[in-house]
Amino acid sequence: MTEHYRKMKSWVPVDPDSGYTIHNLPFGIFSTPELSRRVGVAIGEYIIDMRMLARLEFLEALEIDTTVFNRPYLNDFIECGRDVWTKTRQILISLLKDTDDDSPLKPHFERVFLPRRRALMHTPIKCGDYTDFYSSLEHATNVGKMFRPDNPLMPNWRHMPVGYHGRASSIVTSGSEIMRPKGQVLPKGEEQPIFSPSRALDFELEMAFVVGKKTEMGESISVEQAREHIFGMVLFNDWSARDIQKWEYQPLGPFLGKSFASSMSPWVITMDALEPFRCAGPKQEPEVLDYLKERGHHHYDVNLSVEIRPGRYAELETVSRSNAKHLYWSISQQLAHQTVNGCNVNVGDIMASGTISGPTPDSCGSLLELTKGGQEPITFKDGQERTYLQDDDVVILRGFCEKDGIKVSFGHVRGIVTPTKQ
Repeated sequence: MTEHYRKMKSWVPVDPDSGYTIHNLPFGIFSTPELSRRVGVAIGEYIIDMRMLARLEFLEALEIDTTVFNRPYLNDFIECGRDVWTKTRQILISLLKDTDDDSPLKPHFERVFLPRRRALMHTPIKCGDYTDFYSSLEHATNVGKMFRPDNPLMPNWRHMPVGYHGRASSIVTSGSEIMRPKGQVLPKGEEQPIFSPSRALDFELEMAFVVGKKTEMGESISVEQAREHIFGMVLFNDWSARDIQKWEYQPLGPFLGKSFASSMSPWVITMDALEPFRCAGPKQEPEVLDYLKERGHHHYDVNLSVEIRPGRYAELETVSRSNAKHLYWSISQQLAHQTVNGCNVNVGDIMASGTISGPTPDSCGSLLELTKGGQEPITFKDGQERTYLQDDDVVILRGFCEKDGIKVSFGHVRGIVTPTKQ
């Protein structure tokens, strides 16, 4: 982290603990009762209305059609390319940075800035395709031990980032209700399935990245090229119905037990903001094939946590703390593997990490692991117990990076479980 980066401050009042400092400047889509959906950037307790900033001619240096900031998704802005993303960030920093000279933006504060508490946040990305990986060694091992105690990892796991193609249509933003899914389940001790609401609804602590540059069919993205194709990252909860999943996943993998809902956080943190938090990942053994080999650091030090409110009248309690640096497979390797066969990707595609579990019992990223497959319930302060989620339970995932006194927050992604629709 450079000296210049450490000392940078904004003239906009910002609580350093908020994580929405000048070092962050995440992008999202917001609306108010007076304003239609549009692009915003978070700073402190405010949102910068990028459409208004463009109308006031602060963004002319971008040399793009600035109506991209008046769209209901970030896709059109993202499609402008990495040079535009970086230049937009630089312009914002120059306007927001606290210097001896007054910012030309100050006289327009009331027109450009609005309190975040007044805004309604929306799903920031129009997602065409969604891939979910299985990139945590600890998670794969914990789950594998439940079914194969002596050989928890499948033979291919250490050789490639395993993944499956998820359902893009059911990705929702923070605050959305998650209706308990129903489907076929096989009761314990029975030989025939029944049709039932899931009784084993689970969260999954994940992160996801947003593809920022399209490719053509037949084109592959190398590990070293991957960063040029990634716009930013979000928190991600890949809700899972474990009982439906258990009955259906052989032989082709996840289907209805996953496709009913996935939640993403509303603010996309750019890779430029995350650059100071790059770190080394776990040593990969055996040595990976050439197309997956990395030079330098491709992992990110992101502190993660999960809170659950067990029922409508209970308090939130933290049930897990983990970190994205524990992932065995990096986002660069994930994207390289996704495209190595010539699969094309598009702007706005979302690729999630899979559950991010750490090396300690309290760093498991799902109830499946925390409760040992439902055998050891979690007990909350008010005496309630949970093996899996019940109706009215609230789950909140949080994430932030912190280094040398600088904090960059991912905010949170929140979901509330609601009863099955009959």
